[in-house]
Amino acid sequence: MLLTFFLAIVFCVSITLMLLSAVAFIQDVKLFSSAPKEAREVLLPRDKELFYGARAIGWTMMIFSMIMILGVGVISVWDGLRSGFNFWQFFLRFVLIFTIYKIYDMVCFDYFLLMKFHFFQFYYPELESVYAGRKYGYNIKSQLLKLLVIFPAASAFVAWICSVIPGTFG
Repeated sequence: MLLTFFLAIVFCVSITLMLLSAVAFIQDVKLFSSAPKEAREVLLPRDKELFYGARAIGWTMMIFSMIMILGVGVISVWDGLRSGFNFWQFFLRFVLIFTIYKIYDMVCFDYFLLMKFHFFQFYYPELESVYAGRKYGYNIKSQLLKLLVIFPAASAFVAWICSVIPGTFG
């Protein structure tokens, strides 16, 4: 269980690194597909780098964060298989990682970074008008749908696959 919490923290750190690399360094509007529609509509393309080498640093950070995310998945499955996890143990591991991540996303990114500290608006001032007067950044319904339906369903699917693997090769 301790490993699961550690992997959830690594997952959150890697998503934070990915967000930082996209927003502060790469600054390509194509990377903001998960932003709300009204925010994507006002984003202006950034043709000029923030400073020389910013995009190279950003892409390096982005690739590193993707490797970390992949590592979380590989270690989650490998350790579970090695430890003889059943469906429910795999499900609990995956749903905990996703739940911790989604709560972190909703509190840290959507509330603090977007609404309180205006992190995104610092790099994209055109977003100020989109989020003015809001108490919460993103669509709470879609966030709760992911937290309560999509992530548990995905966790169950992956747990089912992982629990079938030992019988397939053994």
